Amino acid sequence: MSNYSAPHICQCLSRLATLRRDSAVTINGDRRKTGMQFVEGVMGLAHGLLQLGIKPGDVVSISALNSDLYLEWMLAITYVGGIAAPLNYRWGLEEAISAMDVARPVLLVTDSSPGFWHSKFRIDSVPSLRWHVLMDTSVKADNAGTIFATELLKKPVERSATLDYLWAPEGAAIICFTSGTTGRPKGAVISHSALVVQSLAKIALVRYDEDDVYLHTAPLCHIGGISSALAILMAGGCHVITPKFEANSASEAIREHNVTSLITVPTMMADLISFNRIKKKSEKFEYVKKILNGGGGLSVELVKDAIEFFPRAKLLSAYGMTEGCSSITFMTLYDPTKGRHCLQLYDVKRSDISRQGGICVGKPAPHVDLRVNANEPSSPGRILMRGPHTMLRYWGQSRPEQLREGWLDTGDIGQIDDHGNLWLIGRDKDKIKSGGENIYPEEVEVVLSQHPGISRTVVVGVPDSRLTEIVIACIQLKDGWRWADRGTEGQIQSLSSEILRRFCKEKNLTGFKIPKRYVLWTNPFPMTTTGKIRRDQVRAEVMSHTQSLSSKL
Repeated sequence: MSNYSAPHICQCLSRLATLRRDSAVTINGDRRKTGMQFVEGVMGLAHGLLQLGIKPGDVVSISALNSDLYLEWMLAITYVGGIAAPLNYRWGLEEAISAMDVARPVLLVTDSSPGFWHSKFRIDSVPSLRWHVLMDTSVKADNAGTIFATELLKKPVERSATLDYLWAPEGAAIICFTSGTTGRPKGAVISHSALVVQSLAKIALVRYDEDDVYLHTAPLCHIGGISSALAILMAGGCHVITPKFEANSASEAIREHNVTSLITVPTMMADLISFNRIKKKSEKFEYVKKILNGGGGLSVELVKDAIEFFPRAKLLSAYGMTEGCSSITFMTLYDPTKGRHCLQLYDVKRSDISRQGGICVGKPAPHVDLRVNANEPSSPGRILMRGPHTMLRYWGQSRPEQLREGWLDTGDIGQIDDHGNLWLIGRDKDKIKSGGENIYPEEVEVVLSQHPGISRTVVVGVPDSRLTEIVIACIQLKDGWRWADRGTEGQIQSLSSEILRRFCKEKNLTGFKIPKRYVLWTNPFPMTTTGKIRRDQVRAEVMSHTQSLSSKL
């Protein structure tokens, strides 16, 4: 299936082969590849896949830690018209098999990293699989010819040889499983067009270019990691790749390779700052020029800390979702070329949160249409989006119910102000029904997080016989703060239920939204691999263990 006028993510390869012909396009430990070497690797794999029998529309799954080989595989699969279906290496074996039962891949590609589900996987567990390729080891094919190494699959390619790329039906490029905070992951089918348009938006708004040295912090099995990697490939930048995010290895890579750009989620940013504050108190990362944050808003304090450690970086935040091919809206939090004015503007917006009823996540990207489906123009409603970035459907399903007349229901609640900024209130499925009123946990969390003694908070609703649900706030205290006993509330660096209730009132939080109880949370909050709170797990733990938790307040 050839369609030469349609976008294809492999159209970046000719640029890489010339722009970075003799300079590194990937740095993976001690392994460096020039643009030409990287392109030859992709082409060799593409030829091998064709000889193996991969056809347009065939699904190929990948489960591995980040590496240059992962990038080559993803491009090679789509080059020949295959559909790449990255699988989360952190899944359990049953969850991975369940995802493959949905995607029905003919080929599985894994690496040799121990301790993950793919290290104990058997090919006969999934009926659709015909082959299993080991990405980073040298093994001969087994007796059935089903298991072999990448190097045995690759075919030498003459530099003068040409191979036209192919398209899968509907222009599908990847099946990206959602990192949903509840329920079973679903495979969103993302097209070449969506990925190309998303990449161009990031190049335009984040300002990625050929001089960028980009550190991979997000896993390549998630849409944030995939879309940013493709944007850098299309811009012609250099990729610095570590297997997975760890604050120490990321900090080391930034220093060693003079990294200019990276993406984060709030937990990553907090870990980077905490690690470097302890280990390198006076060091600043002067080379970093661009940081894009996703997976949740950064607190004002975290923004200030980021500016301290990355003083020359433009700091942006994005709101998005897998079904929208990553980022939908963008907002600049800090721009060093404008001094501290941008931060002050951000502070003003944060201070107005309780009045606005949400968090400002900026304006839509150039290719995105947004609207709010509300009863009244100025009232909150469900956020709808449309544009070439929108998924085709969920794999194995017909066009989804939430995608009507081109508009995709995001499942989020928000409103758009007079300046075109989107204010995010919360997830519709997370809302708490208390005394007949709707309460969105995020708006309560935003108010509580402004207290100087609170490090992080998660708000949930638990069943109540009178009110249907009551609001409970789980809080983590900052270092140097403690929970005050009755009669000692006036002590410095102390908190209590009464203090927090008064604080919420002072911040004009509506009375029925103020938490009825508070739970001191001493362990890390459960998170998805993209840094989203597993609110369902928090709620379950509060319901199951409230009586036995010694930290109950």
